Amino acid sequence: MTHPIKIGIIGCGNVMIGPYMSLIQKLDYQGQVKVVAACDPVADKRRFVQQKFGIPRTTANYQEIIEANDIELVLVLTSMPQHGPLAQAALEAGKHVLVEKPMAVTLPEAARLVELAKTSPGYLICAPHIILSPTYRTMLKRIRRGDIGRVISARALYGWAGPWWGQWFYQPGGGSLFDLGVYNVTSLTGLLGPAQRVMAMTGVAIPERVVDGERMQVQAEDNAHLLLDFGESVFAVVTTGFTLQKYRCPAIELYGTQGTLQMMGDDWDPEGYELWQNDVGAWQVYEETDPNWPWTDGLRHLVECIQTKTPPLITPEHAYHVLEIMLKVQESGRDGREKIIESRFTLPELDPASTAEAGHLVHDRSY
Repeated sequence: MTHPIKIGIIGCGNVMIGPYMSLIQKLDYQGQVKVVAACDPVADKRRFVQQKFGIPRTTANYQEIIEANDIELVLVLTSMPQHGPLAQAALEAGKHVLVEKPMAVTLPEAARLVELAKTSPGYLICAPHIILSPTYRTMLKRIRRGDIGRVISARALYGWAGPWWGQWFYQPGGGSLFDLGVYNVTSLTGLLGPAQRVMAMTGVAIPERVVDGERMQVQAEDNAHLLLDFGESVFAVVTTGFTLQKYRCPAIELYGTQGTLQMMGDDWDPEGYELWQNDVGAWQVYEETDPNWPWTDGLRHLVECIQTKTPPLITPEHAYHVLEIMLKVQESGRDGREKIIESRFTLPELDPASTAEAGHLVHDRSY
């Protein structure tokens, strides 16, 4: 029987209090994990999480988390500019690390994480954890099997009106690409492979916002459209921003020579998928195979990998590739030129046993 993995958390904001602690409480109940310490510079947040979740000790100093002998896994759930340095420090201390997206905000920071992950005794997992969702795996399996022929075009969309908390979302190192577009770029590169070129239009569409009750000037892009080239005339377009109120369309659409495959819902919260095949002549609508799949599932996966001594399916190389694309998008948005994507990655083979062939077929429709 495996022992509970002891966790230290850096960052006690909304992401920690809600989604991650929801999963952690389930894993704790199963005897898989135990949170032993949490860190946040804000005293009220420390008191809140200690009282609400019964965390034994809290601190304002992240070094106390990283250097603690009783902590095996460090969760980095801070603002984006802190991700790279904190993940690096934890890896250098020999810890397993899960860092929220993006893995860093500069390529040198990200490159150090990739190299450290090769030599550190700890595993590194970088959000988002999209490739773990049953719907994603089923779609990838269908693409690789040729169910819609050769994929030659794709479209992805994710956005909303933007947060009214956390001014760092709108400051350098933040922005809609790092917060939202990262999901679509991760999905598309996971399904189609590494991108080779990118062109983009980015900007600040709403220059002034009220955040945390204060009026502020927006410095990071809140509106972005990007065009990705995957080689061999395979293209994809991504729309993202803190500028979208509501929309009713698939998160991901993949167009092949013999059909179309589209993910319903958002790629971080899928609601099944729809499949069109020319030889069938109807839309095949499939329900989500696991409606309760959480977008924090990378933590469960990391715990499982630690216990079984199995390398994670989510790789730092993929996260680095996604970060390079986003940074090149920002460059292209400034100068209007195409940018070459230099990094490459290999998506590990997904375990067929953990991939549902399809959700329940709801119905066929010809429109």
